[in-house]
Amino acid sequence: MEGEKKKLKKVLSKFDLLFLALGAMLGWGWVVLSGTWLTSAGSYGAVLAFAIGGFLVICVGLNYAELASAMPRVGGEHEYVHRALGENASFVASWAITLGYVSVATFEAVALPTVIDYLLPDYQAGYLWTIAGWDVHLNWVLIGSAGAVIITLINYIGLKQAAVLQTVFTLVIVAAGLLLIFGAGMNGEPAHLTPHFIGGMGGIMTVLVMVPFLFVGFDVIPQVAEEANLPHAQIGKFLVISVIGAIIFYIAIAIGVSLGMSQEQLGSTELATADAMGNLFGSALFAKLLILGGVAGIITSWNSFVIGGSRVLYAMSESGMLPAWFGRLHPKFHTPSNAIIFIGILSMLAPLLGRSALVWIVDAGGLGIVVAYFLVAWSFIKLRKTEPEMKRPFRAAKSPVYGYLALILSFGFIALYLPGMPAALIWPYEWIMIAAWFFIGLFFFMRMRKGVYKDSGVGM
Repeated sequence: MEGEKKKLKKVLSKFDLLFLALGAMLGWGWVVLSGTWLTSAGSYGAVLAFAIGGFLVICVGLNYAELASAMPRVGGEHEYVHRALGENASFVASWAITLGYVSVATFEAVALPTVIDYLLPDYQAGYLWTIAGWDVHLNWVLIGSAGAVIITLINYIGLKQAAVLQTVFTLVIVAAGLLLIFGAGMNGEPAHLTPHFIGGMGGIMTVLVMVPFLFVGFDVIPQVAEEANLPHAQIGKFLVISVIGAIIFYIAIAIGVSLGMSQEQLGSTELATADAMGNLFGSALFAKLLILGGVAGIITSWNSFVIGGSRVLYAMSESGMLPAWFGRLHPKFHTPSNAIIFIGILSMLAPLLGRSALVWIVDAGGLGIVVAYFLVAWSFIKLRKTEPEMKRPFRAAKSPVYGYLALILSFGFIALYLPGMPAALIWPYEWIMIAAWFFIGLFFFMRMRKGVYKDSGVGM
């Protein structure tokens, strides 16, 4: 397998890495979910949720930054947890983060036709069925599925091509966001910031549980660290820079949308960020411009998580945790082609669930993400104790304080998803998604324990 691993080429520059992570974290959520943030928690409540969640992400990000610089191998957390906690824990962390990556890829496949809803109202035709009160139409599904085919093909033919696409569209997102922020500064109405808080801590927690989903993306950098052509210390630095940039962006968007729309308007809009832009500039044309930024976000986020998810599946296959099929490298393009196809197929199927699936996917994927973060933090702490002499080109403080903070905060986030909490997963839809992923993973886990996949010629 060593010979095959060398075929993963070092094609990514430092700017490729930065835009890969930043584009992944910004995505489409800031366009479609901002109204939910503000009606759930209020303007200051949403900002506070992002500040708290952002602190978690910085702590976790520092863990990743150190570990990525020390072990720049494909698979990221798969490698860190395997080295610190062993094979079983590595499987759990890898399968959990793959749920997060797949959830984003499938989310974008549902988000794409949602954009068309805004641009071309009442275009839908070919009624299929109704799920959770929302009618699913054939042409709506085909738009999302066609987008999945295109993104899958781009990643199939090469990482560098995907990285170039990422850079261009991330710049479009930033431009659209800056235009909204400029409009809010010039024409925003401070009275719209009230009520500052809605729902107390329950409202803040409702936004908090979305934060892991919205910020997942910086950890794509460790997934492709083996394919990065730059010093290992810089891998960690660019990871931290990308996280800080995303936190600033989300808080600025929350304030900008608050200044652009009243609570009454927020309650009746489908895409609050776009409508806020239209209000701030007094023209529907500006709303459409922001939608273009949103489309760019769909593409960047989708692209990143096909990249990240396919590399985790590839690494799991190499380690004998999944069938050899997932570990195949394309002989010409040097990409984990089968793993890319697998995520692409799931993305193509997601629109069949309709637009109601957007929130379900966010919450279910968020749980998988924080479980992986918890295990990475635990690994960070253990490796500081068991391998203090390990070469760490990027070091997150002298003490493992950020590891302990990430561990505590990740555990707290996991608790938010559990029954009885104000932000618990929705029954039955979100729990069905979690259960399905769990049982598929359990099947692979039991076969891994029996050595089935190592016996088939896959292994470390």
